[in-house]
Order: sequence, then C-alpha cells, then structure tokens
Amino acid sequence: MHTRNAIIDIHCHTAGIGAGGSGCFVSPALRNSWRYRVYLKAFGVSERELLAQGDGLIMRRISERLSRSRHVDAAVILAMDGVVGEDGQLDRSATEVYIPNDFVAREVRNYPNLLFGASVNPYRSDARARLDQVAGDGAVLLKWLPSIQHIDPADKRLIPFYLRLKELGLPLLTHTGNEESFTWARNELADPERLRLPLSQGVTVIAAHVASNGRNGGERNFTRFLRLCQEFPNLYADISALTQANRIGHLHKVLRHGELHDRLLYGTDMPLLSTGITSPWFHAHLVSPVKFVRVLGYRNPWDRDVELKRSLGAPLSLFGRAVGLLRIPENREVDHVTP
Repeated sequence: MHTRNAIIDIHCHTAGIGAGGSGCFVSPALRNSWRYRVYLKAFGVSERELLAQGDGLIMRRISERLSRSRHVDAAVILAMDGVVGEDGQLDRSATEVYIPNDFVAREVRNYPNLLFGASVNPYRSDARARLDQVAGDGAVLLKWLPSIQHIDPADKRLIPFYLRLKELGLPLLTHTGNEESFTWARNELADPERLRLPLSQGVTVIAAHVASNGRNGGERNFTRFLRLCQEFPNLYADISALTQANRIGHLHKVLRHGELHDRLLYGTDMPLLSTGITSPWFHAHLVSPVKFVRVLGYRNPWDRDVELKRSLGAPLSLFGRAVGLLRIPENREVDHVTP
C-alpha cells in the first residue's frame, strides 16, 4: 500500500565518473566544461570523494538531504542511456553522459526514499529486452532526453517498443523544449508534436518542463503541447525547472491554463535546483511579501521549492499526483512523513 498523499519528486538526476565500478562516464567535452564543476558542487560532492568512495556517494547525499525535507517524501533517480549507433550499440563517442540502469537500480535499493527511473534508448538492438529488465528491477518510469540521446519519438519503427511500454504500465518521462544543460543538443527532437505517436499507442507520456521554451514548426513548443492535451488524455507534464532564471514567468503562464491543473506533476530537475540558476528572488515580484518571507525561511532545497511553487499558485493536488501514475513496485512503500 502506498500513501495517497505522498509527495514524490519525479525528476531527480544523479551522475557518475565511473568510480567504484559504476559503469558511468562523462564525455571529455562535458568534463572540461564549467558545467561539470557546477554540477559536482550542486550534488555536494568533489571528484576526489567520488574516486575514494564511488559514484554511489551522490545518491547517498541525495537521500540524506531529502530525508531532512518536511514536504517531499521520495525522489525518482534517473538513469541516462546514451546515443546508439546504426549497429544498435552504445556510441560512446557521441554520448555526453551515461548512467547505467543496473547501477541506479542497485543503489536506490539502499534508500527507502529513492525510486528507480530507468532509461532505455529504443534504438538499441535489445531495447525491448532491456525494457523488460528494468521493469523487473523496479523501474517506476522510463526517462528520455531525445535531443541528447538522438531519439526521434515520432519514428514509426518504435511502435513495438511503445506497445511493450504500455503493457508494462511504465510512464514515459521525456524532455520537451530546448535543452541547455549539455554542450550540444538536437532540439528539434524535443518538439512536443513528436509525442503524437507514443500517445496514439496509449503510452502515458509526461512532458518534462511542460515544453516551456523553444520553438518548432513556427510555433512555441508550449502552444504545440496545449494542442496535444486537447487530443490525448494520457498526456501529462512535470513542472521541474520552471522556476529557473532562464524560465522566469513560465510556471505562472502554465498555471493560468486551468485545464492543465489535472495534468501536472511535481519535479525539481535536481541538481539544477541547487545551482545559482534557481532562486526565490527571481520570483519576488510574483509573490506576496508574507509568502515570500515564508519561502525564504526554508533551508532544505525541496521544501523551498515546494513552498515557492505553492506560492506561485501550484494547486495542492499537483504534488501528490505521482503516486497514482508511477509504476511503484508492491515491495516499495512510499511513506508520507509531511507534518
């Protein structure tokens, strides 16, 4: 049994450099980028610590910080598959970040407040077998970053993969809108319209970031997302990253569409929540002074995020919706500890 009111962050990243036999890797281009240092700091680790204690240290730190939250009960930790070549195998030279499913699945079992978010590139030669494997390992959703993994959600060759995804009851959490956290991106692959195919096959799709930036086909991605919502009741979205400096006003705009309120789920896009690009001060003009002072009073990043999004108008129902949508294994209870 899972507590109906539990609040789950469905969009929480981890990372790794291959320490401790994790199988993770970061491309030389990203490792030499300023982003690499920012991400390590946001995770609360140093490269020296990872080399000494292994990449699993990041998930331990996430669990420890999350356990001190007064609002958020659990987080979905996302694996990250890489780019796949024409031979159906991982193309390391084209992959910026790789976080294996088995590593994440193994580590989250150590923490009651962490859940396994799998990632399978559907162009792998054994993609459906991998899909069955992650489902058996307790995955609660499948995560794609099409613009980085070179996945075209509209590719009709993926229909068998989508049908199996639906059979397994795994929601597809997929990035929509421009991607700015890597050194390059094929942003046309994150066009919401490309989700029409999995939606038409009955897959539960969660559009990460509500397609809140970028344009495709001469339209704003958000406009294209709204049109899909009118056609497909199995389309949802998470509100992760919507309070970042590069998206100021987006959450406010999304929440003006009352018809979306039953489609929205809570997410943070950790560790970006703990970097300088996210701060309540960016939204001070949109929040009453009393509410703003309350937001600033929270030191835990999850608590501050929840309070800020509530102050900006996010309905309470949004925060507990994930429990009924994710494929949470019966042997993994999510306890609601919020006072």
